[in-house]
Amino acid sequence: MFDLIIFDCDGVLIDSEIISAQMLIAELALHGVEIDLDYVARHFLGRAYPTVLKQVRAEFGIDLPEDFEPNYRARLLSAFERDMQVMPGVVALLDRIALPWCVATSSSRPRAERSLEIAGLADRVGPRLYTASQVQNGKPAPDLFYLAAREMGADPARCLVIEDSLNGIRAGLAAGMAVWRFTGGSHLLGQDLTPPPDATPALSFADFNAFETLLDGALRPAS
Repeated sequence: MFDLIIFDCDGVLIDSEIISAQMLIAELALHGVEIDLDYVARHFLGRAYPTVLKQVRAEFGIDLPEDFEPNYRARLLSAFERDMQVMPGVVALLDRIALPWCVATSSSRPRAERSLEIAGLADRVGPRLYTASQVQNGKPAPDLFYLAAREMGADPARCLVIEDSLNGIRAGLAAGMAVWRFTGGSHLLGQDLTPPPDATPALSFADFNAFETLLDGALRPAS
């Protein structure tokens, strides 16, 4: 059915988005910016850090200090080391998947690489990691997914994207790829998951253990 599977990282392979959201809310509050989890989900989920800065500037009329980003990232990685978990079923899935696959994330490369190390997935992903820093336009633009397909030698029309965020879904659809939404992350618990017309995936699933049923023939037999 597909020649390549492209996984998002945060909120898909690793249960990190809830940590990122809570940390961002706390850090912005120190500068007088009051937001909640719903605001983060609507405006920031699946977006690169520069977009966060633009949104804060436009919405709240504040320019964050230059040391905000490095301080936030340092504290975020400390929180990851303490609290982050791999999504249930991901390790077994990656070890059994028979199709070519890669990871395409809006995170910076240093954060993505460190996150994968903390999660114990770095060796499995290896060089098949593509980040928003490699393209001019991040999600919801299709640039990152086009890059991943090109580097992996796949036709975009033959790619499957696994995303959690609406902006990631929009990016996959804009690239002409099939998109499935993973809804099993902690950050989506209790959220209204009704997709808008421009971000409707082909299907949604909340358990990677069901992947074998969803994508028949894509996994090697269990050892």
